[in-house]
Amino acid sequence: MANILVTGGNGFLGSNLCIKLINDGNTVISIDNNYTGRMENLDSIIEHPNFTFIEHDVTQPLTIDKQIDQIYHLACPASPPAYQGKAAIMTTKTCVYGAINLLELAKEKNAKILLASTSEVYGDPLVHPQVEDYRGNVNPNGIRACYDEGKRCAESLFFDYYREENVKIKVIRIFNTYGPKMDPKDGRVISNFICQALRGEDITVYGEGNQTRSFCYVDDLIDVMVKMMNSSDDFVGPVNTGNPGEFTIKELAEKIIAKVGGNSKIVYCDLPKDDPTQRKPDITLAKNKLGWEPQISLDVGLEKTINYFQAELFTEENKNED
Repeated sequence: MANILVTGGNGFLGSNLCIKLINDGNTVISIDNNYTGRMENLDSIIEHPNFTFIEHDVTQPLTIDKQIDQIYHLACPASPPAYQGKAAIMTTKTCVYGAINLLELAKEKNAKILLASTSEVYGDPLVHPQVEDYRGNVNPNGIRACYDEGKRCAESLFFDYYREENVKIKVIRIFNTYGPKMDPKDGRVISNFICQALRGEDITVYGEGNQTRSFCYVDDLIDVMVKMMNSSDDFVGPVNTGNPGEFTIKELAEKIIAKVGGNSKIVYCDLPKDDPTQRKPDITLAKNKLGWEPQISLDVGLEKTINYFQAELFTEENKNED
């Protein structure tokens, strides 16, 4: 049993991680300000004697009285609608101040700390597939920069604390991930397409739909996250974590329409500024160092995710009727 702190523990990835860690017999503290996190994501463990929730914004210093062995630092808005516009400054603060505050806590507790970084550090990549030593093609002052550059700065802070303060770090770069506990309103492509199809609406594809993404089912992602945390202290990353299966956005829309059924059609909208044209992880390092590769295909994962969103939308409709 380990004492584990998870920031962003009420979010999509964080809640799946907390449930996995509790089921594995650990004591878990979830930290979240609920900007994008949802308390209902933790319904299955909220009363568990080994689980604690603390409402807190990681841009502020954090005091924990008990010993902490591991910290998973996931706190940050992760979908473009959540971090663009009026939330951009807050997102940069979350990335930078949050990293400093959690690294200081890890230093105080002599805890191992993992950063959930992102494939967005590669920007609109000129190297394909993306390997960890590729330095990226990021617009530093675009509408996505608060997240892209915020995570790049967080990585820099992690490695500086590793070199200067001997903090035990782990850094993973998460590619597109999907599955249960996604917020139907979070604006990411899979949740958008599934919810539109389930409601009988047309599917909105940006550009011509030729841009590519690689989609990892959440169970596979949580598996590699835990493997990385528990790997040898001298292996710090960064490590790409994602599914290298590559699909165009149009192919994804067609798959979802076919699985959901109904009369939804694909409609095309203007491509957002700085939207990456291709995204695919090279996971050779994760295979060699962690013995990990995804096990769940897009077809199987989509079916599980569609079932989840069907239940979510049914609950949402009943609430609206009440």
